[in-house]
Amino acid sequence: MDTKFKKIVFENSDMIVNMWMKEIETLKDGNYTSSVSDELFESTNREFVNVIFSSIQHRGSTHVVEDFSEKLINLGWPLSYITDGLQVFRRVTIDFILSHTERIDSTYISELIRSVDLWTEPLIRQLVNEYSGSWEHIVSLQRVALQELSAPLIPVMDNITIMPLIGTIDTERAKLIMENLLDGVIKHNSEVVLMDITGVPVVDTMVAHHIIQAAEAVRLIGSTCILVGIRPEIAQTIVNLGINLDKFPTQSSLKKGFSAALNMTGRDIVENQAKHKQIQDMIDSLSRE
Repeated sequence: MDTKFKKIVFENSDMIVNMWMKEIETLKDGNYTSSVSDELFESTNREFVNVIFSSIQHRGSTHVVEDFSEKLINLGWPLSYITDGLQVFRRVTIDFILSHTERIDSTYISELIRSVDLWTEPLIRQLVNEYSGSWEHIVSLQRVALQELSAPLIPVMDNITIMPLIGTIDTERAKLIMENLLDGVIKHNSEVVLMDITGVPVVDTMVAHHIIQAAEAVRLIGSTCILVGIRPEIAQTIVNLGINLDKFPTQSSLKKGFSAALNMTGRDIVENQAKHKQIQDMIDSLSRE
């Protein structure tokens, strides 16, 4: 019976495709395709229905399905487009076959539904697996990228590095901060590390504990950690919580912290006298005119 149903579908594929296209068109106002151009929407729909027929013909496993799912993923179309399209195809196909047969009884209808489900289920399974695999890969890459950005260590001068921290600090991120600090200090041969917490919204007991641990670990490998970016409200919070930050230097701003780091490494900011004299000569010349 399944072969008979397939024969009906392929012999009348043009009519079924047209019916399917019309129903899919009514879904264009949905949230997943409302911003898609008419040309792209129509071409994608035609490609989709061709993929469906190809899958039926090859029992669900084809390279065409993989290529189509990859295209949709790259276009950013959600999985709901696929599930809705297959549901429409299932409904249109069953309605068409029932409307072109003289035999309508429960057994016939049951066999028809079973056959159509057997056609669409492998396709749904394969497309969902393709989507899931792609999303997992993307999420994994994004997680790695976020981890790298969440605790960057930036060398700004010989023996001086800066770690700007933005956002909340939880246990997992604190562990990453510790690892990046220690690896970076060794890699860049840092004598001083400036840990900038200007972008950290809240410094509570747990956050302060993590910062102290990181600073202490840096001290144990022979470097100094300067905590910078302590705003007045954070300073008040630290005092109220009774947190002891006496073991390593602190500065209110990155500028002050950098000046302190230069002093610790035997350097200082020196005004360019030649440039200053040139500017002064220009001012004197203009004043004489």
